[in-house]
Amino acid sequence: MTETVLLVGGGGREHAIARALADDCDLYACASNRNPGIAALADGFRSAEERDADAILTYAEEIGADLAVVGPEAALEAGVADELDDAGVYTFGPRAAEARLETDKAYQRRFMREESIPGCPDFETFEDADAAAEYVESVDDDVAVKPAGLTGGKGVRVTGDQVTHEEAAAYVRGADHDEWVVEERLVGEEFTVQAFVANGEFRVTPAIQDHKRAYEGDEGPNTGGMGSYSDTGRTLPFMIDADYDDAVAVLEAVVEALPDYKGVLYGQFMLGADGPRVVEFNARFGDPEAMNTLPVLTTPFLDVLTAARDGDALPELSFSGEATVCKYAVPAGYPTDPEAGARISVDVNEDDEGALLFYASVDERDDGLYTTTSRSFAVVGRGDSIAAAEEQAEAALEGVDEGFHVRHDIGTADLVQRRVDHMAELRGE
Repeated sequence: MTETVLLVGGGGREHAIARALADDCDLYACASNRNPGIAALADGFRSAEERDADAILTYAEEIGADLAVVGPEAALEAGVADELDDAGVYTFGPRAAEARLETDKAYQRRFMREESIPGCPDFETFEDADAAAEYVESVDDDVAVKPAGLTGGKGVRVTGDQVTHEEAAAYVRGADHDEWVVEERLVGEEFTVQAFVANGEFRVTPAIQDHKRAYEGDEGPNTGGMGSYSDTGRTLPFMIDADYDDAVAVLEAVVEALPDYKGVLYGQFMLGADGPRVVEFNARFGDPEAMNTLPVLTTPFLDVLTAARDGDALPELSFSGEATVCKYAVPAGYPTDPEAGARISVDVNEDDEGALLFYASVDERDDGLYTTTSRSFAVVGRGDSIAAAEEQAEAALEGVDEGFHVRHDIGTADLVQRRVDHMAELRGE
C-alpha cells in the first residue's frame, strides 16, 4: 500500500525532505509560502500558516494522511505534532512538550543540568530583562546572551566577539523578550550531528559544519545559515573519531532522558580542546544541514518514518560516501537590510549529475520568481571530496546576478584548512 505523507513547511529544509520522500509515497504539502520546488514534487499543496494546527489537521484529514513530517520549529512549538498525533496521523516530529528542548532555551539548559547531560556550559537564567542585563554588565568573562524563545537563529549576542558587555546589556534591555539565558562563551569549532529518533532509539548522520556569519571570513552578523559542508565519512577534517563519539553520547543521553521523543534531534556542538560542548539542541532538521544530509542518505527516508510509526527497529542508515557543500543565495543586504523583489534566474541542470537546487523563501509571480527578505535558494554540490563538491556548487552559482549575496568561501580549501589549524592550535599540536 502506498503511504500518504503530509509535509509541513515551505523552506529549503522542507524542499530537501520533499525530494527525499516524493518517489516513495503520495506526498502532500502545506505551508504559508508556495515553495515551487516542493509544489513540483507534491501531489497536492495547501496554503496554511505553519502554526495553524487546525488548518493543517483539516488538510491531513482531507488527503487521508498516514504520516506527517513537521519541518519548522514554530509549528512544533504551536503543537502541530500534538494535534496530528491525537487525530491518528503519526507525526515525525516531537510534541510541544519535547520540542521545548529547542523552543525554550532556559528549559533546555535546566534539563541538561537536571538530567546530567554531558557538555552543558555554565549558565544562569533570568525572567527579568533588567536582571539579565545587570548580570551581563557585572561579569568579567565573555558570555553568550540568548533570549529563551525562538529567534530564527539571529538572537544571540556573544561578548568579546560581536559586542562588548555594555552593548550586550543594552541589547537585552531593548529587546522584546522576557526570559534570558546567559552562559559562558564557548570557544572552538562548531559542528552539528543530527539523529533520527523514535521509540527510545536513534540513528545518527554525518557531522556537518554550518556557517552562520553573513560574510566571507566569518565576518558580519549572524544569519539563519549561509551554507554548510560535510565530508565523505562521519567526521569533518578538524575532528577526530572521539569527538564524533562524544557528540553521539550526548544525543544518547538526551534520548534516554526523553523516552517519548520522536523526530529529528539536532545537536549543535562547540569543539574545544577538551572535546565537544553543547551550543544548543534543535527539535528538527537544520536548515541548511538537511540539504547536506538527505541527498546522500541512501536508506529510503520513508523507511525511517514507517518504522518509527509501526514501532519497528529504525533501519540502519547508509550514505553514498559523497562530500557535500551547500551555499545559500540571499537577497543583497541580508540579514540586516535585505532588498526584496530581485528576479531569480538560476540554471541548475540536475539531470546532468550537477548540483542540486533547493528553493527557500521566494515570491512566485506570473512572470517568474522573485526574492523576499529571507534566504532565497541554495545549491548543493556533491563529490568524492569537499573540494570536488565545492567546485560543483560554485559552477551552479555562476549565473547568479548582483541582486544576491553568496558566501563563496564555504567549503573552500583555505577556509577548511583554517578550521584544521584552529583546532590544532587549541589542542596544542
